[in-house]
Amino acid sequence: MAKEQTPQVSVSREEQIGFHKGSITTLLKEREEMVKIVTIVDSLLKAHLDALQKLGVNIQVQQQAPQAAKPAKKK
Repeated sequence: MAKEQTPQVSVSREEQIGFHKGSITTLLKEREEMVKIVTIVDSLLKAHLDALQKLGVNIQVQQQAPQAAKPAKKK
């Protein structure tokens, strides 16, 4: 099976810088939106837990550490 060769496209340094800056800007905005979503979910969880406590239901919540924050185990 013959490989198709794609022509090498040279991208100027300025274009590369612009691409990466644009990517960073987009990702930062996405991150801000994600933080907003997590904040809303946390407040809704708190409201439901408070309502259950008022009804006399005792709930224990276990918070899990994010996967990325856990150190890798060595064997």
